[in-house]
Formats: sequence, structure tokens, C-alpha cells
Amino acid sequence: MRIATYNVNGVNGRLPVLLRWLEETKPDVVCLQELKAPQEKFPEQALLDAGYNAIWQGQKSWNGVAILARDMEIKETRRGLPGEEEDEHSRYIEAFINGVVIGCLYLPNGNPAPGPKLEYKLRWLSRLNAHAAELLKFGLPVVLTGDYNVIPTDFDVYKPERWVDDALFRPEVRAAFHEIIAQGWTDAIRKLYPEEKIYTFWDYFRNAYGRDAGLRIDHFLLSPNLVDRLKQAGVDRHVRGWEKSSDHGPVWIELT
Repeated sequence: MRIATYNVNGVNGRLPVLLRWLEETKPDVVCLQELKAPQEKFPEQALLDAGYNAIWQGQKSWNGVAILARDMEIKETRRGLPGEEEDEHSRYIEAFINGVVIGCLYLPNGNPAPGPKLEYKLRWLSRLNAHAAELLKFGLPVVLTGDYNVIPTDFDVYKPERWVDDALFRPEVRAAFHEIIAQGWTDAIRKLYPEEKIYTFWDYFRNAYGRDAGLRIDHFLLSPNLVDRLKQAGVDRHVRGWEKSSDHGPVWIELT
């Protein structure tokens, strides 16, 4: 079972890239972030034609998350993260697919920091922490994946000294991320590749992709009962080099 996550940075504007990648790699499940499309503008028919069922939570101009599945039923279990009822951002959707609970998330960026956006990000991380703990109590296989907007360590960024004051890298943000992992979750990429330089995002500016000046901010967290089933993982880095591509590359894992 191949599960992928991909911040598409506009699902309609990047649709040719998304469909090309789906045809090339044929993942079983895909979590998409940053749809930048209202609910009624999601390209459901194009994805059905490509062989994928979908559930999604859209939002005009910003945010938005979706889960796609190829030849499998999607049983939606949640949309929206509990804990802040007035939060209208479309940032979390969850489903039960082929025996696995899959949470697709788009964590707030938090910049400029300090300020209200960083405070919202930290509250969101706290809510994710609480929900992740609840999911573990059920004893089901769980994958929490998406664009976390968190650089976990110095090793996960090109020239970390340039990111010291950024909300993706601030100590309190990293501490909150590691607090979630400490519940018993496993960072799938680092489990398989503990010492490899791996990035998932390259800015559009300053030829970041060409220089491989990237960040690792798209993550897979696995519940303890999935770790032994993790066989492969990687980043489809070449997709970032396609014309009109997102500034993220698709990231994937394979579970037996």
C-alpha cells in the first residue's frame, strides 16, 4: 500500500502536474494540501477519470485538504481538528481506508513570528497533540501525514542559521512537534533514512531547486503498530522540476 502526501499549491492550477504524477506513480492513497479552491470547485471528475475517489474540504483562495484513493472505499471519519470550534480554516480531514486511519493535515505556517499567526500555529499543534493521543488509544493503524510546516532539526534544512527566527524552525514549534512524536509516533522518513539529506520543499526564489537549497517539512508519522510494516519511503523530487509545478515534491511511503 503506497501512501503519498503532496502540497499541490493550488489543485486546479496544478491539475496537469497532479494528473501526470498520479499516472506515473499510481499511489494507492494520496493526501493533498493547499487546494486553494472552494468546495464546489474541486476537480472531482478529473480525478475520478484518473481512477481516484476523493473526499475534500475546500476553502476559497487558501488552505484546503483532500484524500484520494485508487480502487478503495474512503470512509470519512473527521473533517476539522477538534478543540477550537471557531476555527474555520480547512486544514484537517481524516478517513479509514483499507484498515488504516489516515489523517491529512496542513499545519499553519505561523509567519510572521512572533505574533498572532505563530500563536495560532502553536494552538493548532496543541490540538493536534491531543487528537493524536486520542487516535493512539483506539489501537488502530494510523498515519498522520501532510505539510507540517515544521523543520524538525538542523539536518532538515539548507543553511539552518538562516531560519533561526522563522516560524517553521523556532524552538517552541520544534518542541511541540517532538512532543507529539514522543507519544509513540515514528517519523517514517527518518526511520528509513536517518543520515540522508532529504528535502521536500524548494522555494521558487533564488534557484532553490537547482541548488538543492530545500527544507523537509512534509512528514509521515506512523502509529507503533505500523512501524514494522514500513518498507520503503521517498520523495519524488523530479516532480518539483516539472513546468508549473508546486514548490513541494510528493512524498510517499510503502506499507506491507
